[in-house]
Amino acid sequence: MQTEVHVARHDPVGRIDPNVYGQLSEHLGRCIYGGIWVGDDDRVPTEDGIRMDTVELLRDLNTPVLRWPGGCFADDYHWTDGLGPREARPRRRNMWWTQGRDNVPEESNAFGTEEFMHLCEMLGTEPYLAVNVGAGNPDEAVDWAEYCNYDGDTELTRLRADNGSEEPHNATYWGIGNENWGCGGRFSPEEYAEQFRRYANYLRGFDRVMADESLELVACGHITDSWNRRFLEHLAECVSIGQGTVYNLMDHLSVHRYHHAGSDTEFTDDQYYRLLARAQQVGEDVDRAAEALELFAPGTDIGIIVDEWGVWHPEAVFDNGLEQANTVRDALSAASVLDDLNERADVVTMANIAQTVNVLQCLVQTDEDSAWPTPTYQVFDLYKRHMGATALRTVVDSEVRAVKSIGNEFSTDGEHEVPLVTASASERDGRVYVTLSNLHRDDAREVTVTVESDDVKLDDAQALFGGLPADLYSTETNAERFTPERIEPENHGDGTVVVDAPAGSTLGLSLQV
Repeated sequence: MQTEVHVARHDPVGRIDPNVYGQLSEHLGRCIYGGIWVGDDDRVPTEDGIRMDTVELLRDLNTPVLRWPGGCFADDYHWTDGLGPREARPRRRNMWWTQGRDNVPEESNAFGTEEFMHLCEMLGTEPYLAVNVGAGNPDEAVDWAEYCNYDGDTELTRLRADNGSEEPHNATYWGIGNENWGCGGRFSPEEYAEQFRRYANYLRGFDRVMADESLELVACGHITDSWNRRFLEHLAECVSIGQGTVYNLMDHLSVHRYHHAGSDTEFTDDQYYRLLARAQQVGEDVDRAAEALELFAPGTDIGIIVDEWGVWHPEAVFDNGLEQANTVRDALSAASVLDDLNERADVVTMANIAQTVNVLQCLVQTDEDSAWPTPTYQVFDLYKRHMGATALRTVVDSEVRAVKSIGNEFSTDGEHEVPLVTASASERDGRVYVTLSNLHRDDAREVTVTVESDDVKLDDAQALFGGLPADLYSTETNAERFTPERIEPENHGDGTVVVDAPAGSTLGLSLQV
């Protein structure tokens, strides 16, 4: 079957916020301790305890935003524990996750606010902090914001200076809790609405003290449509006259989506396509959240954030720090998610893959001596040209693969159709960048890409994973196998480019128009 990708240059969707290519780093397994921070361990080059090999890999991705300290960990984390001389910091329980290979459910607090801010500075990355709603209080959250952002002369700004930071950290993004329908307190939508209103009220008050109203507050949503609607409906209650709409307290609404099918490295054809079908639910989650906002808060510019997403295989469990093999199949699913997020650039303001290092669908893996990129890292590297560009409406005419629904797993009854080619496109400064994936496990596809232009020049074309099996996963010794290769599509010069896409491959085409 002929596969066609039509890029409508004259139908822009919106600017692709660079933060769509963000990440999550949590105090979970070897993500922070061992993956990012190693302290005085001199087996790898470090700067103030932070691994430089990890930093160098993340720098190459132009990492735009990093969410911390969680995740579930955030709603039992008290930020003041991570300040001051490390030898004097309290050792606390880690009630959600284990630390390192010894599976010790304790938190040393060696990596705290100053270490995280230093990491963000090294990466040129925006910090995104999640405050403690489950076991905390609004005063604790506002104090953290004052410590990070205030430039006056207070006890907390002096404390920040004592800890080595004379200047404010200027953290823009503040999540009001994490998964508060689950590990963050098991609140009902109505209970969380009341908690969000309290926290946001005081953080907005601090924002007024700052005089620049620079904080952007993120409400915790759910992939269940009814939960979001109940939250938004209850949020609007009990507002005093003269204070304006309560939705002014919210800048973004977040949703989370994890998916798997079969094992990380052993899966049937049905499970291969089922995982891809489940990955496409991320876009559907965004659509439902946007519809709920349009219903309850019409006319506002509240954005959708997918601040946890990715593959979570059954092999990633508490006892191994949620580590799993990272395969080509996982990377292909990430490419399809990024295509879906690009296509929704008008409503998606951030996304954070889980997680940055060693945990779940990570971008970087480490051992005691070295760090290396995963196949998913290579997808992010290929896609980074989309960051900040204008998304263009992209229509794909492709064969589909039907996946039978198990119970109510998909929004459609009976079965879900997986397009065997996904794509997205963006334009900046007279160049169109097209990413596409041939998701067929066994067969190559000839793909015709048509761009609305009388004159198209092909600047560059690269392909990932051509000829690699879907169950191949990254290790220190084979990481080079997943790097991109140059390819030579046929450029017809009339706005049409024809490319051969190998089975299970992701391509990037740079076109001058």
